[in-house]
Amino acid sequence: MASLPSGSIRMRDSRSALVREVQLRPFRLGHTPVTSAQWGQATGPDPLPHAEPNVPAHPVTWFNAVLWCNAASVAAGLEPAYQVGTREVVWNVAADGYRLPTEAEWEYAARAGTTAPTYGSLPDIAWTAGDSVDGPQPVRLKAANGFGLFDMLGNAWEWCWDYANTARYGDYRSLRGGGWDDKPWSCRASVRRGSAPDAVLEDVGFRVARGAVGEHGGTAAQGWSATADRERADIRGPLPIGWTPLRSLLRD
Repeated sequence: MASLPSGSIRMRDSRSALVREVQLRPFRLGHTPVTSAQWGQATGPDPLPHAEPNVPAHPVTWFNAVLWCNAASVAAGLEPAYQVGTREVVWNVAADGYRLPTEAEWEYAARAGTTAPTYGSLPDIAWTAGDSVDGPQPVRLKAANGFGLFDMLGNAWEWCWDYANTARYGDYRSLRGGGWDDKPWSCRASVRRGSAPDAVLEDVGFRVARGAVGEHGGTAAQGWSATADRERADIRGPLPIGWTPLRSLLRD
């Protein structure tokens, strides 16, 4: 895993035009997405349908990514980051085990100090629709970014910890990075997508982070806040068509 220094990232929501500056503690992030080979090391007899060892593990649901993180943590003698219920997952921000990055961590890592939409020429750094491939490709075949991270853009979308939008999309979780069949405009550091945490999507994998980034019992870290999730979900009055606020947060 790469050790990333403390720093800051400016996060912009294109729909609301809101901009916020996020300060980040040092953390670690996988040099590549979790591969099929790495997936098998933590899950044993639960293989993925695509077993090529060096391609990003896919398709992986958000819930299965969380469970893999906990299993990998136990195997490595680390404290698991997640308490997993039927559909609720609680992140212990003080744990040192494997976990999904927050969106702020992911974008900070992807940009690696750059401010352009991509950290290099897409043909050189990312597998996209322009390569005319029919699935994910082995990791590390394209150039790394300034932090030494490969395949941050293209190849496979990557799950993050954050909800996509608790006001509009219920329990959907965020995805970043773009995939092998996406047009260039989807493979940019700022682009985000969301999907249901149990959705099985062919072009979706994940990358793991590590590092205690808060205190025991904390409910905010690295640009994420449980309070902010709850406040977004607390919409009063008539709802816009198609909006499905995550009401379960309001019952906690």
